[in-house]
Amino acid sequence: MTPAPVLVFAGIDPSGGAGIAADILAIAAQGGHALPVATALTVQDNDRVFGVLPVDPGVVRRQAQALIDKIRVRAVKIGIPGSAANAQAIAELIALLRERDPRLPVVLDPVLASGNGDALSRGDAVRALAPLLPLVTLIVPNLPEAAQASGLAGAADADLAAQAATLRARGCGHVLITGGHAGGALVRNRWFGPDGERDWHFQRLPGAFHGSGCTLASAIAALLARGQGMAEALDGAQTYCHRTLASAYPIAPGQLMPRRFC
Repeated sequence: MTPAPVLVFAGIDPSGGAGIAADILAIAAQGGHALPVATALTVQDNDRVFGVLPVDPGVVRRQAQALIDKIRVRAVKIGIPGSAANAQAIAELIALLRERDPRLPVVLDPVLASGNGDALSRGDAVRALAPLLPLVTLIVPNLPEAAQASGLAGAADADLAAQAATLRARGCGHVLITGGHAGGALVRNRWFGPDGERDWHFQRLPGAFHGSGCTLASAIAALLARGQGMAEALDGAQTYCHRTLASAYPIAPGQLMPRRFC
C-alpha cells in the first residue's frame, strides 16, 4: 500500500528526539509518510530547551501550501506552532483542507513546555492554541498540559473529566489525557469522546523520555490517516508508544530516546 501522507506542523529539535525528527519516524513506523512543515527552530539537547526561534508565518504558509497544492493529505498532526501568528496560519490552512475533506483528522499535541518546564513558544502558548481547538479531531495533553489548556487545575478523576469537558466545549472532538506525570506503578491514559470515556493502563517504566508525546500523537495521526477508527487508532498507537519507551536508549545523561523503529 502507498503510505498515507500526514501533514506535520512542528519544531526542529537538533537532538533528534522530539519535534519533526520524532514525527517522521513514528509516522513511518505506522505505515504513513510525513510531510514536515517547520514552525520553529529550537536550541536544545535531550534534556533542556535553551531557545526557540519561530519561523515566519508566511514561510510556514508557503511550506504547507506547496504540499497541499499537489498532495492529498490524509491527516494533520500539530506540535508546537512557535507563535500565535503561526497558529493562526495553521488554522487557516486546515480550514482550506477541510473544504476538500470535511472529515480530515487533525491531531494536536499541545506541547506547552519541555519535560524540564522550559518554554516552547513565544508569548502565551495556551492563548496561541485558541484558533486551533475548534478544528481539532483529537487533542493529546499530558496532565500538566490538560490543566493549563483547560484553565482548570487538579489531577483528581473529577478534575480530569472537567478538563476534558472544557476542551471538548472549545471544539476538540476527542481528548486523550496521558498520565505519565502521575505516580504509581501504572500509567493511566484516559480518553473522553462523544460516546463516553475509556481507560488504558500501562506499566510505568523507569527513567524519563524525550519526545514521547510527539511519538504518541504522530502515531495516532498516521493510523487515522490509514482509515482506522478512533478507538482502534488510540489502541494501536498507545501500544506502539509504550514499546518505543520500553526499548529506549541513552545518547547522553538525562532523558532517553524512544526507539521508534523497535
